[in-house]
Amino acid sequence: MYSFIQGTLEDIELSEVTIMANNVGYRIAVPMTVMDELPALHEEIRLYTYLSVREDALQLFGFMSAEDRNLFKKLISVSGIGPKGGLAILSVLPPEELILAIFNGDDTAISKAPGIGKKTAQKLILELKDKLDYEGTINKTLDKGSKNEIAGLRQEINDAILALTSLGYSAGESKNAVSRVELTEGMKSNDILRKALQYLAF
Repeated sequence: MYSFIQGTLEDIELSEVTIMANNVGYRIAVPMTVMDELPALHEEIRLYTYLSVREDALQLFGFMSAEDRNLFKKLISVSGIGPKGGLAILSVLPPEELILAIFNGDDTAISKAPGIGKKTAQKLILELKDKLDYEGTINKTLDKGSKNEIAGLRQEINDAILALTSLGYSAGESKNAVSRVELTEGMKSNDILRKALQYLAF
């Protein structure tokens, strides 16, 4: 019914925001991770929305991108996870971290969401593992972590990934580990490799 709602941010309240569009105030539930990305009050915002229809209520859920909304829709397609459960998961894990957690089979991270137990987290991983874009997510995470990459740091990243794959790790595991390294100016591939191996050790 609503693809997105664009207007001015009028109110922020716990896990809900109100957007004024065409003189109508829309109250929209959002993940807690979205709160950090909100503009100041009375500034313009666009949220991509999902309308939950129940016998006793209509509720809008909002996300910063269409991709995030699509991930939410995949979450609630899993039996036992409703809109509130999907929102809880995305409040604990931002979309990219959630996708990497599913890729790594990390049910512990997912089950930190309120109301989501280990069994539900394992079921989610089983049902969604083959339905997500891991390469795109890992590359996006690398790009985000590399905003400060300066003069040749991209090559150092690639060399670290190649070194990990030569040690027997898969390309996905290698990119995931490197994406978690906090990059700083002047880092060499050995520095990145050493820090990435710390993540692979757990």
